Parts: sequence; structure tokens; C-alpha cells
Amino acid sequence: MDPSRAIYSCDDHLDLRAVPPGLWQARLPRDLADRGPHVVGRDGESVWVCEGRVLGGSGLPKGNVLLKNLSAIGRAGIEDDGFRAGDPKLRLEDMDRDGLWASVIYGPAALGFPIGDPVLQDATYAVWNDWAVEEFNAVAPDRLCVLAFLPNHSPEAAAGELERCARIGHRGAIVDIFDIDLGDPSWDRLWAAAEDTGIPISFHLKGGTSPKLSYEMGKWKSAAFASVLPLQLDEPLATMIFSGALERHPRLTLVLAESGIGWLPYFLSRMDLEWRALKDKLDYATATAPSELFRRQVLATFEEEELAARFIPLLGADCCMWASDYPHTDSTFPNSLDAIEEALGSLPEGDRRKISARNCARLYGFPDAG
Repeated sequence: MDPSRAIYSCDDHLDLRAVPPGLWQARLPRDLADRGPHVVGRDGESVWVCEGRVLGGSGLPKGNVLLKNLSAIGRAGIEDDGFRAGDPKLRLEDMDRDGLWASVIYGPAALGFPIGDPVLQDATYAVWNDWAVEEFNAVAPDRLCVLAFLPNHSPEAAAGELERCARIGHRGAIVDIFDIDLGDPSWDRLWAAAEDTGIPISFHLKGGTSPKLSYEMGKWKSAAFASVLPLQLDEPLATMIFSGALERHPRLTLVLAESGIGWLPYFLSRMDLEWRALKDKLDYATATAPSELFRRQVLATFEEEELAARFIPLLGADCCMWASDYPHTDSTFPNSLDAIEEALGSLPEGDRRKISARNCARLYGFPDAG
């Protein structure tokens, strides 16, 4: 496959179900392995347990038609025991099937991977980061990019792990923003490390909805939950802009993962309005307009968005990246080329290539996307 003609996905997934069952037990120090993530049998199903809590399932339970149909892999008629997305060689087969050259991959921490003990969290995340580079990405380093997990219990721990990850070859990292105070200046330690290493930091969807609304497979609530989910990144974005974090760190790049783009033109306009009205009346205000900070330092990702071609010119093609979301329910796999043509076909060719390939290639250091 010619990378100059292929597409690049900036947001795919390797969920906990697909993680090799022995990953952490094989790599964690002996005194932490029993408390760290490991698979046990419970009520006839294999589940991941950590610190005595069930984190989620392992593999695909036999006969579970609902889970199979919700997966893009199952919908495509491909046999999967639940671990296909966690096998780099099989994943490359699916990428080839979809016309995809490169994939940026969010692991289980993107959707929630709670570990309370700071020592165990540091060790568990470090194991994931080592495995990602040494065993997954290494199979095809020009095509696979599993992102690093950063600890969220302290800025120092997060920055230290980011610097270590840069040394071992990671191209990007994710931090759980829903469990930290982004407005706290102490997190400048992490933003400075991101500047120094040149590694983009991703904010991914996770929480942020009403406790009355949750994702329940096969229920109407799942559709309602998925509809409002992208909007939860509004508060983190506003905080990073109005607190001055982006302005203080002009070489920091943020990725709003799975945010969609339709709400952003309004939101940038709203932030600019508030900035103009209040900047002389606040205890602190940036010298730069929010929309300018966004266009300088933030990229937003989207999958299928019917009005994408209308919204992208309002944001600028340099700020947008397409994603397949493989293997999730909303994924365009295995018809991503058709989905891109349908969503972006009315845009100039140069903008289409930026959004579906070049921006991702540039940001994560992949081969030239043409």
C-alpha cells in the first residue's frame, strides 16, 4: 500500500476486552502483580480485576450476539474471539482491508481504567507503555501508534512518565482529564514536558454526562449517551484556554479525541465573545483570543459527521483529523474510503488529504502522506 494515497486514522481503539490476558502479570513486579490488572473467571465469564474491583470483561463471551453485532469487526463478518483488535498482525490485516495506512490507537485508559494506589498506577501504566512500544507498535512502527498512558495522581508523575515515554519511542500520550484539575498551575509541569518532548497530549471522551444517563447496550439510553458524549470536552478545552495553559506553552499541542467538530465553531465564537467582553474585568485573561489559541495548538477528531464539509471551513482544515474509530460501533470500518468521500467529497482535494492523512502523519511522525 502506498502511504501517499492511503488514509490515516487518528483515533482507533484497543479496549480492555482485546488486551492480551497475561500482559500485566507477566511484566509487573511480583509484589504488585496480585493487585494489578489480571483476568479471573467469574459467573462463567473472564473478567479483568484490579485492586479487588472488576474493570471489565476479557475476550468475547461465546454466544453473545449483541456484543458481536456492536463491533465493527463482527458487522464486517470477520471472526473474532474478542482479541483480534489486540493482535497487531491481525489489526494490520484489517487496516489493509480498509485502505488504512496508519492508526493512532487509544488503549483502555481512554475510556476508564481506575487505579487508586499511586505506586500501582505508575507501575501499571509503565507496563502498558513498554508493551505498546516493544510488542505492539514494533510490529509495524510506521503504521501502528498505541498511545502512552500518563499517571494522573500528580503532575510530576505524569511529566516524568511522558519524558520516559519519549525516550523509548512513543509518539503521543493520553491523560485522564476528568480526574484532575486542569486549571491548577501545577500541571504546567506536564505541559512543559510535552513542549520539550514534542509529544502531543490527547484528551479523550470518558465521563462528563449526567449520572441518570449511561451507555446501556441495546437500550435507548445508549443512543442518547452517544449523542451528547462529544460535548463533554467543552469544559476541558475552555479551561486550557482561559486558564492560560495553552498561551503559556505555545509549543504544546492538544488533541480533542472523538470530540466531533460541529459544536466547535459555535463554541469558539462564544469563547471569543466572553473574552472580548470580560478580559479587562477578570483577575487573569489571555492576551490571545481563544479561537486563535485553538487554531494554533488544538486538533479535533471526528468520524462520520454529515455536515463536516460545512463546519471544517469555519475551523480550518489544519485543525481537523478524520478517524475510523475501529472497532467501535460508530466505526466506518471496513468502508472508510466511501465514508470519507461522502463526508468530505465537496472539499478541495488538498483539504481532504490534510484531514484524512497529512495532519495525522505530521503530528505523529508517520511517513509522508502525500
